[in-house]
Amino acid sequence: MAQTDPRVTIVGLNYAPEPTGIAPYTAGLAVGLAARGWSVKAVTAFPHYPAWKISEGYEGRTIRETVEGVDLTRLRPYMPPNPSGVRRMALEVWFGIRSMFAAWGMPDVVILVSPALFAVAFALFKARLSRRRPAVIVWVQDLYSLGVTETGALGGAGARVMTGIESRVLRGADAVVAIHDRFKRYMVSKLDVQEDRVEVVRNWTHLKPFVIDRAAYRKKFKWGDEIVVLHAGNMGAKQALENVVEAARLADNSESAVKFVLLGNGNRREALMRHAQGVVRLEFMDSLGDEDFQGAMAAADILLVNEKPGVTEMAVPSKLTSYFAASRPVIVATDAGSITAEEIERAEAGVRVNAGDPQALLDASLSLGRDAGSADTFGANGARFQRQVLSSDAAVSHYAEIINSLAGKRGL
Repeated sequence: MAQTDPRVTIVGLNYAPEPTGIAPYTAGLAVGLAARGWSVKAVTAFPHYPAWKISEGYEGRTIRETVEGVDLTRLRPYMPPNPSGVRRMALEVWFGIRSMFAAWGMPDVVILVSPALFAVAFALFKARLSRRRPAVIVWVQDLYSLGVTETGALGGAGARVMTGIESRVLRGADAVVAIHDRFKRYMVSKLDVQEDRVEVVRNWTHLKPFVIDRAAYRKKFKWGDEIVVLHAGNMGAKQALENVVEAARLADNSESAVKFVLLGNGNRREALMRHAQGVVRLEFMDSLGDEDFQGAMAAADILLVNEKPGVTEMAVPSKLTSYFAASRPVIVATDAGSITAEEIERAEAGVRVNAGDPQALLDASLSLGRDAGSADTFGANGARFQRQVLSSDAAVSHYAEIINSLAGKRGL
């Protein structure tokens, strides 16, 4: 390692081998920097997402290992039985406190991943008390204050408190990285973060390309001639997948050629399965390894993003990067003007229907499933957008520039 390369420590609740959500990006950045010869450490929890239970093979309180050039410290998390609301906040606080007492090495730059916001607050406090006082970057994957505002989870007073906490945390960092331009605009206009401190680095697909035999995978998953509409990833409150259950129920009633598939896990999966009892044109699939996951996306006719009505600004669906790479058309069930709607329009990779409208979702699935020309065009457009805009090499290079700039300002 060259002497001028900064030493980096990344602190984040989620990390590989978790297959979805934030983990692939945190691990991808760490491995990408290590591949450049940098000294990279990461402090994270035992794998637990999206199943919300600790993965098999992870025992004890702390595990230290080196994976793909990254020195990893894994901490056993407090795992609540129903990780929502106060319980999820407790998980974040727990991780924040334990990460404060974990060994960070002697970093020049620390990258803190939000969510978990409360864990970031504790880690930021530790960084500021350190004698070395490393530069701090907060990497914002979701905006907490927008989340509680748009979902109404904490009421008006709670949303104001959360906005104040998030503003204080982000303003306390030396730099903030947002994953979308609209996140940056919100941070500057609503959270009072200095504009010149905010950089935008887009997320990328973590899946490695390989040749996929669509027919073979359709046979493997026992999909026939029906129009398969696949939703992959977390099954939580934000996804509001009851809308998909109802669309499948309508498909049953009309004997439609559409079949909906919910692939993955999450804290709403069991409730969704109970809600879907007796629905024939709906299938639940467990999480898959990378190759089968890619095979499932490529074998589907349509890929789906489903969002709760009112969710317009709080998050950029990470699944879109993988969807685009699969070269399949996308339907987004989301409010007009949402980040998701803007993304699909910019990529010209699919169509939008209103959130919470199962009949509109079914109608769009039938229409697009029967229009092979439009489906192929949307799929090709998404793949091109992924290559040109959502490249992992470009993201890691941009991050390296930000880190070097901060280190240079501190004379490191």
